Amino acid sequence: MIIKNKAIVSDDWTVLRLCENETPESITVPAGKIIVPLKVWQAQKAELQARADLGVWLASDERPEELKGEVEKFNVIAVDFPKFGDGRGYSIAYNLRARLGYVGELRAIGDVLRDQMFYMQRVGFDAFAPRPDKNIHDALKGLTDFSETYQISLDQKLPLFRRVQRDGIATTGSTND
Repeated sequence: MIIKNKAIVSDDWTVLRLCENETPESITVPAGKIIVPLKVWQAQKAELQARADLGVWLASDERPEELKGEVEKFNVIAVDFPKFGDGRGYSIAYNLRARLGYVGELRAIGDVLRDQMFYMQRVGFDAFAPRPDKNIHDALKGLTDFSETYQISLDQKLPLFRRVQRDGIATTGSTND
């Protein structure tokens, strides 16, 4: 089960991870809906590019620009969070959406916890695979932990001070008010 578009749904995708003795060139990518590591995609692109049931995942130390011109080929792109304190995945997600124009499913995988999910959705994630040892129903509540945001992001283009009315005067965003 995963959280997708703020609902708990069954997951019909499998995330492929390499074992210690496997290489991106030598691993066999099974049939079915599979999300492969970026390195596997790059090594086996000639064989894999015709598959419609293929997604790709990026490690936190990989750059989303490596998929420039290819993001539209994937129904799902996942970003791996190897540990709770590693925030590089937020930048990867933001860049996939804002700079590369990715519009498909953007999934957070790995060490995904409730406390992160509200902020993950702000930078473009719309699907989450919480850690298996965590309650997915509790994790879902993390998407609504806050009712208002102050800063701009992908989900809110205006900061709070531009969205509120004070003393009967609407804020317009102009410096000449």
